[in-house]
Amino acid sequence: MTVGLNEYILLSAILFAIGFFGVLIRKNTLVIYMCLELMLVASTVALVAFSHFNRTMDGNVFVFFILTVAAAEVAVGLAIIVALFRRRQTIQVEELNALKN
Repeated sequence: MTVGLNEYILLSAILFAIGFFGVLIRKNTLVIYMCLELMLVASTVALVAFSHFNRTMDGNVFVFFILTVAAAEVAVGLAIIVALFRRRQTIQVEELNALKN
């Protein structure tokens, strides 16, 4: 049994949908952040699948740069979440909506 491009795209779409609805529904900033990362992983799965089935390395190289930027994004995002927690003592989105103070 071989796995075709359709299965990879379906997997990518499912992962992206889980991440998208997680961002819309969840109230915890850490969970929202993890859902955003899940959406990023879904796009990289699609890029690698297209690259594999087109017999090129373009998608793989692009994914390498995406993951490098994602590592920096994680560091900055978690630093922002920690700073918000230290200031407000919560990471619930409803209580962080007044960031003007």
